[in-house]
Amino acid sequence: MEDRLRLIQWLSPAFPIGSFAYSQGLEQVMAEGTIRNAADVEVWLRDVLRFGSPQMDAVFVAQAMAGADPDMLSDLIRALASSAERDIELMEQGRAFTALMSEIRGENVSIRPYPVAVGLALRGLDVTVGEALALFLQGSAAQMISAATRFLPLGQSQAQAILARLAPLIAGIATRAAATPLDEIATFTPGADMAMMMHETLDVRIFRT
Repeated sequence: MEDRLRLIQWLSPAFPIGSFAYSQGLEQVMAEGTIRNAADVEVWLRDVLRFGSPQMDAVFVAQAMAGADPDMLSDLIRALASSAERDIELMEQGRAFTALMSEIRGENVSIRPYPVAVGLALRGLDVTVGEALALFLQGSAAQMISAATRFLPLGQSQAQAILARLAPLIAGIATRAAATPLDEIATFTPGADMAMMMHETLDVRIFRT
């Protein structure tokens, strides 16, 4: 029970790693009018979760939990970053997470990209990989929904309804990610990747990515 509570604490969107500052490219498509309402947000999230960086990140969490070499994982996930902003998001959230882990555990924790840092922190907890990945993916979805709520005329009730409807999808992605080896990871979200690249030059920005 105590380990499950730690898992929920560390993977909660409220855990202070600055996730509110990132939109994963969503700000760009909202600014240009591609994403305008709750229905658009949900379609975007479903595609990004299934085919984009969140499902790949979940594989890295699982691999780190299973004991894979953290240096190799860190190098690989950064090599696969589709843009400078993606790399910034990985490292800045990872830096914040490891700083908190150092304080909580009273020991020095090396800075890693966020999914790798999470997987390393979860080693030794009496929790299943599946539930860890599900909470990790839900946090990623909640992060993007929060960005949409602050940018669009999207109410809290609509936002929470979207997150609730995503639960079966998130559970399925978590199950697949837990069984995916590193040599089978892939993403295919060119629209989201291009949005994150274009966001680097957006004149007025609320979010960092």
